[in-house]
Amino acid sequence: MKLEKRYAGHPQDMKLYNTEKLRDHFLFDKIFVKDEISLCYTHSDRVVFGGAYPAAKDLQLTGGKDFGSDVFLDRRELGIICVGGNGKVTAGEKVYQMKKGDGLYIGKGTAQVVFASDDKDNAAKFYMASTLAHTTYPAVHIPIEKANPRKVGDPATCNARTIYQYVHPAVLTSCQLSMGMTVLEEGSVWNTMPAHTHVRRMEVYFYFDMKPGHVVFHLHGQPDETRHIVMKNEEAVISPSWSIHSGAGTAAYTFIWAMAGENQTFDDMDTVPSVELK
Repeated sequence: MKLEKRYAGHPQDMKLYNTEKLRDHFLFDKIFVKDEISLCYTHSDRVVFGGAYPAAKDLQLTGGKDFGSDVFLDRRELGIICVGGNGKVTAGEKVYQMKKGDGLYIGKGTAQVVFASDDKDNAAKFYMASTLAHTTYPAVHIPIEKANPRKVGDPATCNARTIYQYVHPAVLTSCQLSMGMTVLEEGSVWNTMPAHTHVRRMEVYFYFDMKPGHVVFHLHGQPDETRHIVMKNEEAVISPSWSIHSGAGTAAYTFIWAMAGENQTFDDMDTVPSVELK
């Protein structure tokens, strides 16, 4: 298992970042490395996110010095969404079959988490996000058919999309992790517009299912001094609580959002009118 770290910073510091520095601090582009678990640890609410890509061998999630325990979930909870191929996740003594679009919540204290593919020539890709947890809640398998769907947006403003809530009070109980997947309709390119912040929670965005040759321009920074990070397929970006997050692609795409912080109220956000952005 490989782990990169990102430290929390002050919004004023970002004003001094050039493109390279901005990407170094907020972008994580090594999500899927064949036969590895590749994770990023951000000190923004101590969220860990990344991917497992088992092909020739099964992969086990482990702890270590960075987590203060040999068991990764000793004091954490975990959300997983399969974004490619078919496979299975073993959590403790139970095995969960996963197809693309299926999710899984695993509670604090689970000693063993193992990822496997059904077909090594079409290996499964598991995206995951983990937050600190104060108590244990039971594991829940969430096929996409059991996720909570919310249709929002309008084709007229190029943002028609369906938000599938997985780790969310409408579906299950977790400590602080909220996680879901947003699928844009063909012809729509904007996500989360108008832009917003929620200073009570940070967020990580993982973009995937992009058509070849296309990108997403992820909006970042504070409302009065916005920046952007160009995202390619299967890359993730850290959005601190002080930063706006929105974006536009050159074609439709899908993204997974994961949040941690003070509450789990999905609509608790501070919207910024588009005409006020700078």
